[in-house]
Amino acid sequence: MKVNFHLWKERNEYMEYIKIDFDCGLSIIDSVELLHSKAEATGKKYFGEFNGHKLTSDMTVDEAYVECIGKTFKEFKDEQEKMRQDLIRREEEHKKKIPELTKYWIKEGHKVLSQDKWDKWDRCVPIRLGDLYKGMELGQCLDIIKTVKDNSIVAGIKVMKNQGHSGMSWGLMKSMIYTFCDCGSEFVEALDNM
Repeated sequence: MKVNFHLWKERNEYMEYIKIDFDCGLSIIDSVELLHSKAEATGKKYFGEFNGHKLTSDMTVDEAYVECIGKTFKEFKDEQEKMRQDLIRREEEHKKKIPELTKYWIKEGHKVLSQDKWDKWDRCVPIRLGDLYKGMELGQCLDIIKTVKDNSIVAGIKVMKNQGHSGMSWGLMKSMIYTFCDCGSEFVEALDNM
């Protein structure tokens, strides 16, 4: 009889450990602390699976981080801080560009939209530039409206469906098309009936 050595080793390696299940939502640190507290309270060894990685009661937090994400806790925190600082820097840069971008998007809107929509568009642009999407939806809205004007509502719907909207941006886009497209209500009705 042939024995799979790696499978046998893995099964036997954790035989002296008692398995516990981690609650959903526990962090790596919380999981290691739970293992440590169980071991301290009972004098026994414990292990649990964290996203497919085995953590044991005799691991340090750093060892658990290296096992799960390939970095020590400090390396992970330093990387997160660097990403946070980068995000802050990019947001500051975007805020500085809002006046210039406002002029650009107002001009682009006036090229596509009917003149009776310009006042609302002009008020909408700086608001959209300062929101979560940083004005991404402005160009998308104009693309849809231009397609509707040049082609058809069905073609505009196809453009919208290919833009990759989340539920929130989908709702925002519907609202913008309803407001700024000359046949906005017909567009939204056709979209809802598809």
